[in-house]
Amino acid sequence: MATTNFRSEIWAAQLLESLKKDHVLASVANRNYEGEVQAAGQSVRITSISRPTVSDYSGSVTYEELSDAQQVLFLDQKNYFAFKVDDVDRAQAAGNFVGMAMQEAAYAMRDDADLFIASLYTQAASANVITTTQVTDGDKAYTMLKDLMVKLDTSNASRSNRWAVVTPWFHGLLLTNDKFVDYSASQSREPLTNGRIGRALGMEIYVSNNLTNTTGDDWTILAGSSQAITYAEQLMTVEAGRHQASFGDYVRGLFIYGAKVVHPGALAYGIASIT
Repeated sequence: MATTNFRSEIWAAQLLESLKKDHVLASVANRNYEGEVQAAGQSVRITSISRPTVSDYSGSVTYEELSDAQQVLFLDQKNYFAFKVDDVDRAQAAGNFVGMAMQEAAYAMRDDADLFIASLYTQAASANVITTTQVTDGDKAYTMLKDLMVKLDTSNASRSNRWAVVTPWFHGLLLTNDKFVDYSASQSREPLTNGRIGRALGMEIYVSNNLTNTTGDDWTILAGSSQAITYAEQLMTVEAGRHQASFGDYVRGLFIYGAKVVHPGALAYGIASIT
């Protein structure tokens, strides 16, 4: 890739496409405010309105003042990548050398963003927490999913667009449980992309290596609805030029993102212990 052939908007689009394909945790969050953040800059204020009171009608109507509250979504997580492409290496490399490097950059940034979103589990409503539980077989794994579903139901979380994210070992246990396997097999066969492994208990189930290891062999298992977490990202810049200290080009990019639990009652988690 000579700098004369570099087109920032094309490389940025390819990088963002790679990011969207690889996200797991970000794919279960909503992006309701991403457009506003991109237009406004580093943050956006999220306004919520109190629920109106529903009263019995007896011939007269009383009007109430609705209250509002604001939360702020900050794009305060900043990552960059920067690499150089030696002229000799580029000449000898087979295939799209720089294109593959950009895909790897997207993969690395995806991991950082997903790890950050996974770390927000502590912001779930306290009533939606299952304390450390031994999960050593398929029945116990399925039971934890069921208990997380009940937590969400009890907190009036929306039933639409529900999800759960589990670890690979937790998924392995689920595959030994007939309830999970039979239910998933009965669903329409959609492409299992972005870590999606099936559906059970009214939730889309995803697998990820980025869930939080709280201690030892204890791992978080997350569940929620799409209203729970909001996420936004910006690829601030992708640029290239001739490297001043060598015969080659450089490529670099700045990636900014942020996430926030906006509805704690729509997020639940359990601590699953392997042993």
